Amino acid sequence: MQLGGRVALVTGAGRRVGRAIALGLAAKKMRVAVHYHASSKDADETVRLARAAGAPDAWAVGADLRDQDAIRRLVDGVAQKGGAIDVLVNSAAEMRKTPFDEVTPDEWDDIMALNMRSPFFCSQAAARHMADRGGVIVNIADLAALETWPDYIPHGISKAGVMQMTRALARKLAPRIRVNAVVPGAVLLPEHWTQEDADNLVRTTPLKRLGAPEDVAQAVVYLLEADYVTGDAVVVDGGRNLR
Repeated sequence: MQLGGRVALVTGAGRRVGRAIALGLAAKKMRVAVHYHASSKDADETVRLARAAGAPDAWAVGADLRDQDAIRRLVDGVAQKGGAIDVLVNSAAEMRKTPFDEVTPDEWDDIMALNMRSPFFCSQAAARHMADRGGVIVNIADLAALETWPDYIPHGISKAGVMQMTRALARKLAPRIRVNAVVPGAVLLPEHWTQEDADNLVRTTPLKRLGAPEDVAQAVVYLLEADYVTGDAVVVDGGRNLR
Protein backbone atom coordinates (compact mmCIF):
# COMPACT_ATOMS: atom_id res chain seq x y z
CA MET A 1 0.00 0.00 0.00
CA GLN A 2 1.17 3.48 -0.84
CA LEU A 3 0.59 5.34 2.41
CA GLY A 4 0.67 9.02 1.47
CA GLY A 5 -2.79 10.61 1.79
CA ARG A 6 -4.42 7.44 3.12
CA VAL A 7 -6.67 7.56 6.18
CA ALA A 8 -5.61 5.68 9.32
CA LEU A 9 -7.38 5.18 12.62
CA VAL A 10 -5.04 4.38 15.52
CA THR A 11 -6.79 3.38 18.73
CA GLY A 12 -5.19 4.30 22.04
CA ALA A 13 -3.02 6.88 20.27
CA GLY A 14 -3.04 9.57 22.94
CA ARG A 15 0.17 8.36 24.56
CA ARG A 16 2.88 5.74 24.84
CA VAL A 17 3.12 3.17 22.01
CA GLY A 18 -0.10 4.31 20.34
CA ARG A 19 1.29 7.81 20.00
CA ALA A 20 4.52 6.52 18.45
CA ILE A 21 2.50 4.55 15.89
CA ALA A 22 0.40 7.60 15.01
CA LEU A 23 3.55 9.68 14.52
CA GLY A 24 5.14 6.95 12.42
CA LEU A 25 2.16 7.02 10.09
CA ALA A 26 2.17 10.83 10.07
CA ALA A 27 5.78 10.76 8.90
CA LYS A 28 4.54 8.72 5.93
CA LYS A 29 2.13 11.56 5.08
CA MET A 30 -0.96 9.65 6.18
CA ARG A 31 -4.08 11.33 7.51
CA VAL A 32 -4.38 10.14 11.09
CA ALA A 33 -7.40 9.83 13.38
CA VAL A 34 -6.06 9.77 16.95
CA HIS A 35 -8.37 7.78 19.19
CA TYR A 36 -8.41 8.27 22.95
CA HIS A 37 -10.66 7.41 25.86
CA ALA A 38 -9.86 9.57 28.89
CA SER A 39 -6.65 11.32 27.81
CA SER A 40 -8.01 14.14 25.63
CA LYS A 41 -5.07 16.47 26.37
CA ASP A 42 -2.61 13.76 25.42
CA ALA A 43 -4.55 13.10 22.21
CA ASP A 44 -4.45 16.79 21.33
CA GLU A 45 -0.69 16.71 21.80
CA THR A 46 -0.44 13.67 19.52
CA VAL A 47 -2.44 15.56 16.89
CA ARG A 48 -0.06 18.52 17.16
CA LEU A 49 2.98 16.27 16.86
CA ALA A 50 1.45 14.34 13.94
CA ARG A 51 0.88 17.50 11.97
CA ALA A 52 4.43 18.60 12.71
CA ALA A 53 5.69 15.18 11.56
CA GLY A 54 4.05 15.57 8.17
CA ALA A 55 0.45 14.42 8.40
CA PRO A 56 -1.67 16.44 5.97
CA ASP A 57 -4.51 16.05 8.45
CA ALA A 58 -4.82 14.72 11.99
CA TRP A 59 -7.67 14.88 14.46
CA ALA A 60 -8.62 13.45 17.85
CA VAL A 61 -11.65 11.23 18.38
CA GLY A 62 -12.85 10.03 21.78
CA ALA A 63 -14.62 6.76 22.51
CA ASP A 64 -14.90 4.11 25.20
CA LEU A 65 -14.02 0.95 23.28
CA ARG A 66 -15.74 -1.20 25.88
CA ASP A 67 -19.01 0.21 24.48
CA GLN A 68 -20.16 -1.54 21.31
CA ASP A 69 -22.18 1.43 20.06
CA ALA A 70 -19.23 3.75 20.68
CA ILE A 71 -17.05 1.58 18.45
CA ARG A 72 -19.49 1.82 15.58
CA ARG A 73 -19.82 5.59 15.98
CA LEU A 74 -16.05 5.97 16.16
CA VAL A 75 -15.26 4.03 12.99
CA ASP A 76 -18.17 5.44 11.00
CA GLY A 77 -17.23 8.96 12.08
CA VAL A 78 -13.62 8.56 10.99
CA ALA A 79 -14.70 7.16 7.63
CA GLN A 80 -17.13 10.05 7.15
CA LYS A 81 -14.62 12.76 8.06
CA GLY A 82 -11.77 11.17 6.16
CA GLY A 83 -13.83 10.09 3.18
CA ALA A 84 -12.53 6.55 3.70
CA ILE A 85 -10.73 4.38 6.21
CA ASP A 86 -7.73 2.61 4.71
CA VAL A 87 -5.86 1.50 7.82
CA LEU A 88 -6.90 0.42 11.31
CA VAL A 89 -4.29 -0.07 14.02
CA ASN A 90 -5.77 -1.70 17.12
CA SER A 91 -3.38 -0.39 19.75
CA ALA A 92 -5.67 0.43 22.69
CA ALA A 93 -5.12 -1.97 25.58
CA GLU A 94 -4.47 -2.19 29.28
CA MET A 95 -1.73 -4.17 31.01
CA ARG A 96 -3.08 -4.79 34.49
CA LYS A 97 -1.34 -6.84 37.18
CA THR A 98 -3.80 -9.49 38.35
CA PRO A 99 -2.50 -12.00 40.92
CA PHE A 100 -4.22 -15.31 40.23
CA ASP A 101 -6.02 -15.62 43.58
CA GLU A 102 -7.36 -12.07 43.38
CA VAL A 103 -8.88 -11.94 39.89
CA THR A 104 -12.60 -11.21 39.91
CA PRO A 105 -15.15 -11.87 37.14
CA ASP A 106 -15.66 -8.13 36.68
CA GLU A 107 -11.94 -7.54 36.33
CA TRP A 108 -11.65 -10.42 33.86
CA ASP A 109 -14.52 -9.05 31.76
CA ASP A 110 -13.05 -5.54 31.78
CA ILE A 111 -9.66 -6.72 30.54
CA MET A 112 -11.17 -8.89 27.81
CA ALA A 113 -13.52 -6.12 26.71
CA LEU A 114 -10.72 -3.69 25.96
CA ASN A 115 -7.85 -5.98 24.99
CA MET A 116 -9.65 -8.60 22.90
CA ARG A 117 -13.28 -7.75 22.22
CA SER A 118 -12.71 -4.17 21.08
CA PRO A 119 -10.10 -5.02 18.38
CA PHE A 120 -12.52 -7.56 16.95
CA PHE A 121 -15.44 -5.17 16.72
CA CYS A 122 -13.28 -2.26 15.56
CA SER A 123 -12.08 -4.57 12.78
CA GLN A 124 -15.64 -5.61 11.97
CA ALA A 125 -16.75 -1.99 11.67
CA ALA A 126 -13.68 -0.95 9.66
CA ALA A 127 -13.96 -3.91 7.28
CA ARG A 128 -17.36 -2.67 6.13
CA HIS A 129 -15.70 0.53 4.92
CA MET A 130 -12.69 -1.27 3.43
CA ALA A 131 -14.65 -3.89 1.50
CA ASP A 132 -14.66 -2.06 -1.84
CA ARG A 133 -11.28 -0.33 -1.95
CA GLY A 134 -9.32 -2.66 0.33
CA GLY A 135 -7.37 -1.88 3.46
CA VAL A 136 -5.01 -3.08 6.15
CA ILE A 137 -5.59 -3.93 9.81
CA VAL A 138 -2.70 -4.23 12.27
CA ASN A 139 -3.31 -5.59 15.76
CA ILE A 140 -0.90 -4.82 18.59
CA ALA A 141 -0.41 -7.91 20.75
CA ASP A 142 2.55 -8.29 23.10
CA LEU A 143 5.00 -10.88 24.34
CA ALA A 144 2.52 -12.07 26.98
CA ALA A 145 0.79 -13.87 24.10
CA LEU A 146 3.86 -16.09 23.65
CA GLU A 147 5.11 -16.45 27.23
CA THR A 148 3.54 -17.22 30.60
CA TRP A 149 3.48 -14.34 33.09
CA PRO A 150 1.97 -15.58 36.38
CA ASP A 151 0.92 -12.12 37.58
CA TYR A 152 -0.71 -11.18 34.26
CA ILE A 153 -2.68 -14.29 33.28
CA PRO A 154 -5.88 -12.58 31.99
CA HIS A 155 -3.75 -10.10 30.07
CA GLY A 156 -1.76 -12.89 28.44
CA ILE A 157 -4.93 -14.76 27.50
CA SER A 158 -6.37 -11.61 25.94
CA LYS A 159 -3.25 -11.05 23.84
CA ALA A 160 -3.11 -14.69 22.77
CA GLY A 161 -6.67 -14.17 21.59
CA VAL A 162 -5.52 -11.18 19.55
CA MET A 163 -2.96 -13.40 17.83
CA GLN A 164 -5.58 -15.98 16.88
CA MET A 165 -7.95 -13.21 15.83
CA THR A 166 -5.27 -11.88 13.49
CA ARG A 167 -4.92 -15.20 11.72
CA ALA A 168 -8.66 -15.82 11.49
CA LEU A 169 -9.47 -12.34 10.19
CA ALA A 170 -6.63 -12.50 7.68
CA ARG A 171 -8.19 -15.60 6.15
CA LYS A 172 -11.75 -14.30 6.35
CA LEU A 173 -11.07 -10.84 4.89
CA ALA A 174 -8.62 -11.80 2.12
CA PRO A 175 -7.98 -10.82 -0.57
CA ARG A 176 -9.21 -7.23 -0.21
CA ILE A 177 -8.10 -6.66 3.39
CA ARG A 178 -4.79 -7.74 4.92
CA VAL A 179 -4.55 -8.39 8.67
CA ASN A 180 -1.31 -8.71 10.63
CA ALA A 181 0.01 -8.21 14.16
CA VAL A 182 2.99 -6.68 15.91
CA VAL A 183 4.19 -8.37 19.11
CA PRO A 184 6.20 -5.89 21.19
CA GLY A 185 8.49 -6.94 23.99
CA ALA A 186 10.18 -4.50 26.37
CA VAL A 187 9.80 -1.32 24.35
CA LEU A 188 8.10 0.77 27.02
CA LEU A 189 7.82 -0.40 30.60
CA PRO A 190 4.62 -0.15 32.66
CA GLU A 191 4.65 3.08 34.63
CA HIS A 192 4.71 1.29 38.00
CA TRP A 193 7.83 -0.79 37.24
CA THR A 194 11.12 0.00 38.99
CA GLN A 195 14.66 0.49 37.73
CA GLU A 196 15.42 -2.97 39.11
CA ASP A 197 12.69 -4.38 36.86
CA ALA A 198 14.20 -2.58 33.88
CA ASP A 199 17.71 -3.80 34.66
CA ASN A 200 16.46 -7.38 34.88
CA LEU A 201 14.82 -7.10 31.47
CA VAL A 202 18.01 -5.77 29.93
CA ARG A 203 20.02 -8.60 31.50
CA THR A 204 17.65 -11.28 30.17
CA THR A 205 17.24 -9.83 26.66
CA PRO A 206 19.65 -11.21 24.04
CA LEU A 207 20.27 -7.76 22.53
CA LYS A 208 21.05 -6.46 26.06
CA ARG A 209 18.94 -3.34 25.79
CA LEU A 210 15.36 -2.17 25.91
CA GLY A 211 13.52 -1.20 22.76
CA ALA A 212 11.54 1.95 22.07
CA PRO A 213 7.96 2.68 20.95
CA GLU A 214 9.41 3.78 17.63
CA ASP A 215 10.53 0.19 17.01
CA VAL A 216 6.87 -0.85 17.09
CA ALA A 217 5.91 2.01 14.78
CA GLN A 218 8.52 0.86 12.26
CA ALA A 219 7.08 -2.64 12.30
CA VAL A 220 3.57 -1.28 11.73
CA VAL A 221 4.76 0.75 8.75
CA TYR A 222 6.46 -2.33 7.32
CA LEU A 223 3.25 -4.36 7.56
CA LEU A 224 1.24 -1.60 5.91
CA GLU A 225 3.63 -1.43 2.97
CA ALA A 226 4.26 -5.20 2.63
CA ASP A 227 1.52 -6.06 0.16
CA TYR A 228 2.20 -9.81 0.15
CA VAL A 229 2.08 -10.32 3.92
CA THR A 230 -1.09 -11.27 5.76
CA GLY A 231 -1.94 -13.38 8.79
CA ASP A 232 1.56 -12.91 10.17
CA ALA A 233 3.07 -11.42 13.33
CA VAL A 234 6.25 -9.39 13.63
CA VAL A 235 7.92 -9.90 17.02
CA VAL A 236 9.75 -6.79 18.24
CA ASP A 237 11.38 -7.96 21.46
CA GLY A 238 15.16 -7.88 21.20
CA GLY A 239 15.17 -11.67 21.02
CA ARG A 240 13.47 -12.40 24.34
CA ASN A 241 11.20 -15.05 22.84
CA LEU A 242 14.30 -17.04 21.86
CA ARG A 243 15.17 -17.85 25.46
